Amino acid sequence: MTEPLSKRRLKLWIRLLRVTRLAEGDLREFLRVAHQSTLPRFDVMAALHRAGEALTMSELSHQLLVSNGNTTTVVDRLEKDGMVVRTPSVSDRRIVHVAFTAAGRRHFEQQATDHEARVNELFAKVSAADLDVLDGLLQRMTPAPTTPASTTPASTTPPSTAPASTTRTTAHDIDG
Repeated sequence: MTEPLSKRRLKLWIRLLRVTRLAEGDLREFLRVAHQSTLPRFDVMAALHRAGEALTMSELSHQLLVSNGNTTTVVDRLEKDGMVVRTPSVSDRRIVHVAFTAAGRRHFEQQATDHEARVNELFAKVSAADLDVLDGLLQRMTPAPTTPASTTPASTTPPSTAPASTTRTTAHDIDG
């Protein structure tokens, strides 16, 4: 007799979590050792890279699915290290834009290249055909956004729809 579908789904959920946690742990260690960096720093820089322009702190927080306070902590450290600059908005002094410095962009581009290579190593056992199948399944499983219009500020830009080839679209815990 086969297991109930609910039990099989639960086992799949646990397997997905395990694979994600193992890969994330590996990437955290890789960034720490190879680049003296963290996954949250990488995520902020990846969001800036995908945008191709300065983003407000709120836009960064929205894209990374973290609080403004968490984003501020990471941006503070990136700014201190000369990777990003903050520029106050001309029209609204409550708004601050964050952009790469030239050094920050170069640093991120190297990190992104190395990150992609590491992810490729981690998933080397997955064939191109399997990737297509898995991607299709995960897309079907991805819930639709549920953010009510009343809680989304009119000035908030939705997350980039560009492929996130170098980063995840979920937030990492903030450890600077």
